[in-house]
Amino acid sequence: MDLTCFRHEITDRIAHLILSRPDAMNTMSPRFWRELEHVLDGLHRDANARVLLISSIGKHFTAGMALETFGQGIALDDADAAGRANIRESLLDMLGAFNRIEALRMPVIAAVQGGCIGGGLDMIAACDIRYCTRDAFFCIQEINIGMIADLGSLQRLPKLMSASALRELAYTGRRLPADKALQSGLVSEVFATHDAMLEAALATAREIACKPPVAVWGSKLALNYARDHAVRDSLDQMALLQAGLWQTSNVVESMQARNEKRAPRFDGLKPIERFADSTDEADRDG
Repeated sequence: MDLTCFRHEITDRIAHLILSRPDAMNTMSPRFWRELEHVLDGLHRDANARVLLISSIGKHFTAGMALETFGQGIALDDADAAGRANIRESLLDMLGAFNRIEALRMPVIAAVQGGCIGGGLDMIAACDIRYCTRDAFFCIQEINIGMIADLGSLQRLPKLMSASALRELAYTGRRLPADKALQSGLVSEVFATHDAMLEAALATAREIACKPPVAVWGSKLALNYARDHAVRDSLDQMALLQAGLWQTSNVVESMQARNEKRAPRFDGLKPIERFADSTDEADRDG
């Protein structure tokens, strides 16, 4: 698929997905969703990167959903129960893209400058690590246009921010500036410039990419599970997870690399072979 909403590159095992429609404030059109799912699906399946960095060009990270989408791409029929039932299915379909970020087999780092509004906040809430510039601000814009935020902010942000700060944003639609985003725990660090932020984000990505991918993925699985479950259940899941993902060779390589004063070398994750893509007898006979 040719990308028009993004630029996508992979260098040194780091995937970099760049929102690239600054004239449109990087808004989220139907094509945005198709391209995002296409890229995420490839990264998850092929395992040709170990970290994903999401950034953008222009004054703002993203202004969120393109308003024309509701008149052209999405028809929300609230005239009767049958139509409203389909709204649920449409939302679940859109949520799939951000759920893919959360479930991706690698950590995802978001680097935010300027406005991160509406759907943009939903998207970065699904990421693992968030950095921003000093001029960044975050806004649950949906309340300002008469609707409930419905793509993950109200479900994921309670795990990241203080309840009072989040409810203030959700009920008022105010902008959360970078310094308060840092205080609230939404972002890890604030940078003076866009270049400084990207440099730091790439440095973190490179550091992660040097770790054993299976252990990084396992850590992400454990953290996501623990966020949503009781401690006892999470510990039980951890035991099963370690039993399934334990790799003695990674531990040995770590120790040897340390003793030899060199960078360790770890195997990457293997590509996923989909059952539907396999060839069967009927295909060969045809």
